[in-house]
Amino acid sequence: MTSQGTYLTTAGLRELEEELEQLRSVRRQEVAERIQDSKEVGELENAEYEEAKNEQAFLEGRIQELEMMISNAVIIPDHTQADASSDIVELGSIVGVKMSKGKTASTYTIVGSTEASPTDGRISNESPLGKALLGKKAGDKVEFKTPSGAQTITIVSVQ
Repeated sequence: MTSQGTYLTTAGLRELEEELEQLRSVRRQEVAERIQDSKEVGELENAEYEEAKNEQAFLEGRIQELEMMISNAVIIPDHTQADASSDIVELGSIVGVKMSKGKTASTYTIVGSTEASPTDGRISNESPLGKALLGKKAGDKVEFKTPSGAQTITIVSVQ
């Protein structure tokens, strides 16, 4: 993992901190107990022991990953607050867009890749659409590439 910033909302940071605490305080203990129980069986080559050791390695890797993300966190401003909004699309912006080939409108929140969930309307600043929207304003037509070809959208609103 690189040492560049991890863009997170305040809620996203809180979720990562809660997950880290859960892994450190609960899951580590559970895995340690599984390893100990399988050692007591006597055979260190048994499948349960191997599985527990693999789980421990995965757990420690996830803990390190979370620690890195949290230590490199860059908080995205909350654009639902009136004083935080901007006319220009930036991280944290809530953007209303309309597809140029249809009548459907969509709303997206620009977030860091860690919190992206396109089905929930949260797109990454690193995605093709996210990159294309950054720095634009309401009324701009934006073209971006997708696997199915170039798409054009119009920005209806920026909050």
